[in-house]
Amino acid sequence: MKNMMNANWDNWKKTLGHAVEYARELGIPSDQIGSMAKQLGDMLADKVPPGNPEQQAVKELWEVAGTDERQVLANLMTKLASK
Repeated sequence: MKNMMNANWDNWKKTLGHAVEYARELGIPSDQIGSMAKQLGDMLADKVPPGNPEQQAVKELWEVAGTDERQVLANLMTKLASK
């Protein structure tokens, strides 16, 4: 079961990484990518149930964060997915 959860987390990061890479290829500036990531985070936290414990942790962090902190989280997630 743990390997399956790790695979889901890794797949999620990989998918996010591809989206960030594609946005960069389109010439979208990093600050705009971060802004879009925050908007997506707002939507996901509100509408999509977490699929694994890692996503649950991110959702809980998102829920207690203020606007500026959510932007930081969004920037960190795009950075994590891009490595």
